[in-house]
Amino acid sequence: MSLSRILIATALTGAVALPALAQESNPAVNARQGHMQVLALNLGVVGNMARGNTDYDPEAAQAAADNLLMMSQINQRFYWPEGTDSESIEGTRALPSIWEEGSRVMEISAELAAASEGLAAVAGDGLDAMRSALGPVGGACGACHDDYRASN
Repeated sequence: MSLSRILIATALTGAVALPALAQESNPAVNARQGHMQVLALNLGVVGNMARGNTDYDPEAAQAAADNLLMMSQINQRFYWPEGTDSESIEGTRALPSIWEEGSRVMEISAELAAASEGLAAVAGDGLDAMRSALGPVGGACGACHDDYRASN
């Protein structure tokens, strides 16, 4: 096969494959999953310090807590369009109950913001202060995951 035929075949394959890939990727799902990954990364930093898996570092603890606070204050309204739940599309663990009447997602989000504010206020003030303020952050994360996230 000549080089020009290989290039044409490659281009045609790409032209067919790209629309299929575009349909699988959802910007709202990508954004919310990225948001959750940033939260998890920063929660892991302070969580590992609290469990004694890493040494307490006041500057790192404060930076992670500040990041959690900032992320908890982002308005997530565009992350959650209907039809982006685990029963409607692949690649998400968001349960359909998020969109049901009486969902507590926004309340839990507000709880996370308040807990993150408390953590950010003391994270650099010592391991004990950080540990005591970390519980409510984990509690808010867990409350949402328990009710609104499918298990692996």
